[in-house]
Amino acid sequence: MTTSTETPALAQLTTLRVGGPVGRYVEASDEAELISTVREADAAGEPVLVLGGGSNLLVSDEGFDGVVVRDLRTAVTTPDESACAGTTLTAPAGARWDDVVAHTVERRLVGLEALSGIPGSAGATPVQNVGAYGQEVAQTIALVRAFDRERARVRTFPLADLGFGYRTSVLKRSMRLTPGDDRSPWYPTPRYVVLDVTFQLKPGDLSAPIAYGELAAALDVAVGDRVPLADARAAVLGLRGRKGMVLDAADPDTRSAGSFFTNPVLSRDEALLLPEEAPRYPAGEDRVKVSAAWLIEKAGFHRGHGLPGPAALSTKHTLALTNRGGATAADLVALAREVRDGVRERFGVTLEPEPVLVGVAL
Repeated sequence: MTTSTETPALAQLTTLRVGGPVGRYVEASDEAELISTVREADAAGEPVLVLGGGSNLLVSDEGFDGVVVRDLRTAVTTPDESACAGTTLTAPAGARWDDVVAHTVERRLVGLEALSGIPGSAGATPVQNVGAYGQEVAQTIALVRAFDRERARVRTFPLADLGFGYRTSVLKRSMRLTPGDDRSPWYPTPRYVVLDVTFQLKPGDLSAPIAYGELAAALDVAVGDRVPLADARAAVLGLRGRKGMVLDAADPDTRSAGSFFTNPVLSRDEALLLPEEAPRYPAGEDRVKVSAAWLIEKAGFHRGHGLPGPAALSTKHTLALTNRGGATAADLVALAREVRDGVRERFGVTLEPEPVLVGVAL
């Protein structure tokens, strides 16, 4: 375990590039070190923030007066193909997510290709049930191993126990908000720290059936068709790149936390109150998912809203709040509130943030 001699500010560790100083910064290079760091901090009553890629966080300008633990483990393992037909893959929580997806495509393992280009780490994917272009990790996850902070032991969750829903899971629902001090007025405390994720994948040269119209159009195929794995990955990376959703140091549109708001899931009666042209998608019995991007745009917030200020909507994609350079967490919170309140006033729908908020609130 390595404690950094130069403790970085959270702005250096998050894709939004905002966030103040930390109390103590620790880099864990193996599972035992990660668990012992969390266990010792819990025993001492110190706040803990476990970081992977920092792509789903909005942290206050005051920072985090506790222990920030960064998981440095990256080695992805696959079983001996002769024994398991090459259908399972285990990624440590700290592994860069897009590297995991690239690994599967290179080894002809089907099921994650539409999730290419998503920033962040593997450990975050089951917490949020990360999804894009018609795929969710819930479709392929077999097991999640996590450290249970309440019981101080490692626990293995099979798929049936993870309680996946739209951008949620048992892991996320177990998170509570903990009062802090003046510097960190409150912070999220997850019960479970993800250690690794095991995926059950199918060997093959062709992708899973293309389930999203925009991706099908980019590939010039019909929804439901299959394409070579590498073609599916390239098309997804192209689509995400054009929306500023693939990290690029030269592009301020990628200085974001991805989609800032989740698509609202409404009752059918609530959805009927929206304009007829509002996009709607089935979301289970008597539930309808509607497009947050459509609501934002129709409420009068267009691409680039907020420019020339330091915090603005992406010029490519209205769901992303971006740091144009020099933005503070307060700037981004103000923009998020403006958008949320505008949508609520126009449509009566309250948008919910997707990133984890540390020391700030909408």
